[in-house]
Amino acid sequence: MRKYLFISTLLLLLSDSILGQSYVPEKHQPKMKVKPVVPVKAYSFHLQDVQLLDGPFKTAMEADVRYLRLIEPDRLLADFREHAGVKAKGARYGGWENSGLAGHSLGHYLSACAMHYAVTKDKTFLDKVNYIVTELAEVQPKRNGYVGAIPKEDSVWAEVEKGNIRSRGFDLNGAWSPWYTVHKIMAGLLDAYLYCDNKQALAVEKGMADWTAHIIRNLPDSSLQRMLFCEYGGMNDVLVNTFALTGEKKYLDLSYKFHDTRILDSLAMQKDILPGKHSNTQIPKVIGCIRRYQLTAAGKDKTIADFFWKTVVEDHTYAPGGNSNYEYLGPARKLNETLTDNTMETCNTYNMLKLTRHMFALQPSANLMDYYERALYNHILSSQNHGNGMMCYFVPLRMGTQKEFSDSFNTFTCCVGSGMENHVKYGESIYFQGADGSLYVNLFIASKLNWKEKGVVIEQQTQLPESNWVRFAIKAARPVSFPLRIRNPYWAKQKVLVTVNGKEQTNIQPGANGYFTITRTWKTGDAVIFKPDLQLYTQPMPDNPNRVAVFYGPLVLAGVFGNREPDPVTGIPVLVSSETAPAKWLKADSKQPLVFHSVNTGQPQEVTLIPFNQVQKEFYSVYWDLFTPQGWAEQQKVYEAERKRRHEIEVKTVDLLRLGEMQPERDHDFAGEKVNTGEEHTKKFRIAYPGGYFSFNMKVDAEKANSLLCTYWGMDNRGRTFDILVNDVKIATEDLNKYKASKFYEISYPIPAGITRGKDKVKVTFMPAANNMAGPLYGEVRVMRRE
Repeated sequence: MRKYLFISTLLLLLSDSILGQSYVPEKHQPKMKVKPVVPVKAYSFHLQDVQLLDGPFKTAMEADVRYLRLIEPDRLLADFREHAGVKAKGARYGGWENSGLAGHSLGHYLSACAMHYAVTKDKTFLDKVNYIVTELAEVQPKRNGYVGAIPKEDSVWAEVEKGNIRSRGFDLNGAWSPWYTVHKIMAGLLDAYLYCDNKQALAVEKGMADWTAHIIRNLPDSSLQRMLFCEYGGMNDVLVNTFALTGEKKYLDLSYKFHDTRILDSLAMQKDILPGKHSNTQIPKVIGCIRRYQLTAAGKDKTIADFFWKTVVEDHTYAPGGNSNYEYLGPARKLNETLTDNTMETCNTYNMLKLTRHMFALQPSANLMDYYERALYNHILSSQNHGNGMMCYFVPLRMGTQKEFSDSFNTFTCCVGSGMENHVKYGESIYFQGADGSLYVNLFIASKLNWKEKGVVIEQQTQLPESNWVRFAIKAARPVSFPLRIRNPYWAKQKVLVTVNGKEQTNIQPGANGYFTITRTWKTGDAVIFKPDLQLYTQPMPDNPNRVAVFYGPLVLAGVFGNREPDPVTGIPVLVSSETAPAKWLKADSKQPLVFHSVNTGQPQEVTLIPFNQVQKEFYSVYWDLFTPQGWAEQQKVYEAERKRRHEIEVKTVDLLRLGEMQPERDHDFAGEKVNTGEEHTKKFRIAYPGGYFSFNMKVDAEKANSLLCTYWGMDNRGRTFDILVNDVKIATEDLNKYKASKFYEISYPIPAGITRGKDKVKVTFMPAANNMAGPLYGEVRVMRRE
């Protein structure tokens, strides 16, 4: 019986060591046939070795898991089956799954389920993984090794194989980023193998890798580089990992076929070519480089990763840790004018955290984990509706904005896919194991680490930042010696108290890597208390020291405005104080933790701030204009000038139509086809869909020159090109994509005098271009007298 129990225990331990691996190097990775050839200084722990305890991260994980349970694999598999000539077992989902990028969500879902199974051993998720893999294995032979779901994929790949390459950045021969989707599917299959020991998944993934090699086998480098102009996800990364898991060098060689020389070789020369580039197109390429460096020691790949990470974090990152505006990176350290509803694409940070983990394994430093913590707490955690698990594509930073969450089944996007993964793997970077046998504590998240190799269980008890008290309780099978390294967080401003078994450690200081180190023989009952100082502080815009975000410890605070959007011009409060330190003008709420109120500072009203990651549907601001009393006096002149401008508009107005209101539209003979109305940013709007139009009659001054004043909201309005006609004469063609800031734009169109001469009324028509929409046209349309 004892022998049986020993063997069973041994098998369980071996199984555990297989199930919980990651691609970031671990100390024992039996599945990895190719080990790192460069020194690894810190190893990731197995996913199942870290258990989240009660706190906001566990709450977010549980919300995500509830959503993962709702997803039906057969609906994600629908197009995979139909494209293989097999009847689908469910109807496809909406969003990008129904509009050109079908299949990417299945890859992310497979990864999320596999990782959650690795953490919890919940068989429900193992069953989901195994079912999906079986279904893909069934259809793969019908497609010569390929599995996919994007429209017209057979003709697309046939053209690519022949070297007929056409791309404008997100399209490859008419398909929407097809290699991006291939990468997600392959990555999901590798995760099914790595975390769930599904050997069939590796076989299917290798089949896709071999199909990839076949498709591009005859393409010269010039054709490959043209092909790589289209976003291709992390194809180089997944092929490097295929090499690591199989030991077959052909996959390493194939990864170099997905090396975008235009971008990556520039980064290798430490040239910042990122302004104007699509952010999330670049980050996965760099992850592939750092992973390849671990396995080959190619110094060029390491230089690429180091320079890219430093450039993005220091020059392109907002206070909450995310980057990009409308998915793109702008000029270095020029962020002040880029606060829009389309900042901080969540996929970008999902990938930046992956890159950071790989870099930490090679050179552990508090600087890396300071960024990781900031982005995890303030972007990733903020991107989820903690009640139902829905995710944000963008986490907006426009002053007075609101988060827009996905729904369960109809708004699948890239960030819904990566979001499925984000919230089931919070335990992956809390701890790392040093190559010297030490333990790195990187994040202050309530959790329990089962360090099997040392026979030690460490329970981190904390409610930080509600309090600054972090306790590490040790349980050891036998006394064991190791250095305990605790990150000295940047936000503590060098004010940290450390005690061991109640005795203050006055002789320890953070080392060059930014970690406090306590070396001793640990035994059950030992306890370390770590108390970093919690302070209010601000982080300014790099190009505007008077526009600041407010932090409390690791948390970004957001001012909340309830369920009504403030007026974008006059309703966003500013802060007025002769003091720059926020502790001078913010007061903690006596009853609600982590809630702060401005005191004699907010104009035109005081503000209440809460952790950004707790904001759900409220309107909010993260950044604030901070004025001295003298500066505010000058700013009030700007507001007065705006009021004067509005008055002048009123005086010159001949006629006014309030859009979306029944009686004003009737009074102006509003008509149209394929039109809709709605309300955003405190104003109603009208929009015409492709093949439609809308029109209305407006009074004019027959004796004066007239103009038409229209209002648009600046956003990413691709497909919003339209003509404006007056009495069927075109007076303008408008393309809303050029209005990039998240604010209202008032655009005036002169009406030729010949159209209005002798008339008291004209007909105005908005007509979409082919396959485009007209509008949205917001608020009030005016005909005005002009000089």
